[in-house]
Amino acid sequence: MPTAKSLAPDLSNWNPENEETWDSRLAWRTLWITTYSMLLGFATWYLVSAIAPELNSIGYNLSTGQLYWLVAIPGLAAGIFRLIFMFLPPILGTRNLVALSSALLLLPMLGWTIVVRDTSTPYWVLLALAFAAGIGGGTFSGFMPSTSYFFPRRLSGTALGLQAGLGNFGISLVQVLTPWVVGFGLLGTANLTPQTTTDGDLVWLHNGGLVLVPWVILATILALVFLRRVPITANFRQQMDIFRLKHTWIMTAIYLMSFGIFSGLAAQMGLLIKNVYGGFEGAPNPLAFAFIGPALGALVRAGSGPLCDRFGGAIFTFIGGVGMVAGTIVTLFFLTPSSVGEFWGFLTGMLIIFFFSGFANAGTFKQMPMIFPARQAGGAIGWTAAIAAFGPFIVGVTLSIIAPTSFFIICLVWCLFCTWLAWYYYARPGAEAPS
Repeated sequence: MPTAKSLAPDLSNWNPENEETWDSRLAWRTLWITTYSMLLGFATWYLVSAIAPELNSIGYNLSTGQLYWLVAIPGLAAGIFRLIFMFLPPILGTRNLVALSSALLLLPMLGWTIVVRDTSTPYWVLLALAFAAGIGGGTFSGFMPSTSYFFPRRLSGTALGLQAGLGNFGISLVQVLTPWVVGFGLLGTANLTPQTTTDGDLVWLHNGGLVLVPWVILATILALVFLRRVPITANFRQQMDIFRLKHTWIMTAIYLMSFGIFSGLAAQMGLLIKNVYGGFEGAPNPLAFAFIGPALGALVRAGSGPLCDRFGGAIFTFIGGVGMVAGTIVTLFFLTPSSVGEFWGFLTGMLIIFFFSGFANAGTFKQMPMIFPARQAGGAIGWTAAIAAFGPFIVGVTLSIIAPTSFFIICLVWCLFCTWLAWYYYARPGAEAPS
């Protein structure tokens, strides 16, 4: 029998379900490099949400609706890009996919570095660069299926939970990093003309994109040098078979609840705080709170992976759904405040939503490798992730049209429906597909 040490150069006998034909070192090395790149991808995806609230203060004149759309567009783009990336792992292979994806992140990073220094930039250019930022979110549907090829089912919850959870930290990273790095010259750019705010302060808002550039270049080099391809191949037509499976659509609905709401609220949290509580004296600073929920959800997702391997993903998906229902109900009581003191109730409700979304996100990605065969699991992961990536766009556009209270009522109904789906098909005793 072949051993891991005698794997063919092209990994033609790779089989993670057989210890003798599985190289765990290669698997974990692949996980850490792709996770590093994914973290940078999520940071790029949410770069606009960190920059947009400050654009008017440096001389832009954008309406509330324009700002909502600007922050929503990366979500639309990520969903579209994910529909492309989901087909790429068996076509390009891990090495080429991760290297190319990392290099593409330079486009929105350098673009935003330039345009924030010129307040005469047309709005359509801002929208185009916001769309380009969606590349960072799109990579998820390539990286996660690719990583699933490297690990046996017994470790799928741990591997995918760590990758998605740590990757999700990119959201909080850019939301925390940007307010700090805009306060000084960076990477030898101190001589670049800083922007002057309406309060007369100097800021280097271009640093928000610039600070990530060296790390993206490093990710590209790491992928080219250390990653390899496993022998799973399929053309576009062959991968379409997942759409004939009922559970593809059920899991899509559930993940749209968990990650769709998580990603949408993560993108709009700052603007939501500003628009609901910004009119009060002593209003909370959105940038001081916007990163907490996404960080909490990402931490829970990463930590829940090993537990999903032990107890099954379905029960975590169900518990996550129940918690999101509870958090939505709490939040509803604090969306039409009469005083700034009600902000703490609002924040509590939002953090409950983010916390339990981490359980549901981890649970779904343990379920899919259990429900589907290896290649179909990769496709299902990519597809569900693509649809859920529209979350920031759906949430942003909806909030630009209807009041926050109406929006959260819609969220409540959707969470109730998807939680029932998780229970009926996967988590209850005698379920059709226990996972």
